[in-house]
Amino acid sequence: MAERKQSQGQEIEQLVARAVSQALQDQIPKLQEQIAQRVLEALPAESEAAGAPRENAGALVHAVASIHAGSTQKEVLRALLDAGSEHCSRIALFVVKAGAASGWQSRGFGDEEAVKDFPLDLNAGPVAHTYQNRVATPGNIAEMGGQFVGQFGSPTNEQVLVLPLALKDKVAALVYADGGDSSKLSADSLELLVLATSAWLEVISLRKQAAAREDFEAGAAVERSAPPVQTVSSFSDPFATHAAEQVPSPRQPEPEPAAEVVEVASAHAASAAAPAAATDPLAGLSPADADIHRKAQRFARLLVDEIKLYNQAKVAEGRRNKDLYDRLKEDIDKSRGTFHKRYGSTVAASGDYLQNELVRSLAEDDISVMGTNFRR
Repeated sequence: MAERKQSQGQEIEQLVARAVSQALQDQIPKLQEQIAQRVLEALPAESEAAGAPRENAGALVHAVASIHAGSTQKEVLRALLDAGSEHCSRIALFVVKAGAASGWQSRGFGDEEAVKDFPLDLNAGPVAHTYQNRVATPGNIAEMGGQFVGQFGSPTNEQVLVLPLALKDKVAALVYADGGDSSKLSADSLELLVLATSAWLEVISLRKQAAAREDFEAGAAVERSAPPVQTVSSFSDPFATHAAEQVPSPRQPEPEPAAEVVEVASAHAASAAAPAAATDPLAGLSPADADIHRKAQRFARLLVDEIKLYNQAKVAEGRRNKDLYDRLKEDIDKSRGTFHKRYGSTVAASGDYLQNELVRSLAEDDISVMGTNFRR
């Protein structure tokens, strides 16, 4: 009787752990929407009052979408540099490790590796202020130090900007930007992009932790033993110095007969494999191809969410009058171009994910709502 109660208690613990993991996974799409919404809310009100073109805000949302399309830290950081280069002439990311900052990648300095391993002086004026106070800091190129100026030269107007990329309440990297020869330097836009990147890296960390817990619990249910504590790194290279999070081992269970362990393993394998094969359309693809398909799906959702966010009144009217495409033609065609540029030459092109998302999310699964001019 005691053994049966203990076994039931362990099963309940495992069910609770899986439920918590699944709940976290379910919240990730909502986190994406909240991040995008906060970025939009943070757009300077004076820009609208001054009549700034809507395309500027739209370009920022597209940039955030490209950052959120990354599923690894390196993909996200590369997307940040690519997006940031649209709002300045030169941009570089320096990774902070053990009280030192070294160059990772850059844009506008000649090639992506121009700043690689360059030691950034953490005592330099704007760098020190950014690192110590975790705020974006403008400055003069002369304040960056003679080694920096000698290596990379000066922007025409001598103005620079240093921004903190904070994770887990620590500055994990510093982003340097200047106007180069054109004096193009938008501090507000760059700050929003860095903020969105920090938030998305936190989401990726939560996703990895949830997946690690799920895998760990699944293994524990089969083996029914207490494996050693597993270390799950919240942030992978290039920020490897962040404190790792530990997944606690389950309580040590009583040994069970080998036959019962095999029976449990077979039951779990059968229950897990059958639904996966039946419901996952990417099950037959290689891991690399499946990953590209999933990124394309996520990017399509972000693009359509952007359209809905900016055009709520038009969406409502278009659904009522069944001419949604005509009202949103410019936005839809622009999103098609953006999606095709990123995924049109990949294996995900055959998935037609943007088209499917337009019908699913924008037209609420009623293609007639899009109107007669919508491309079927």
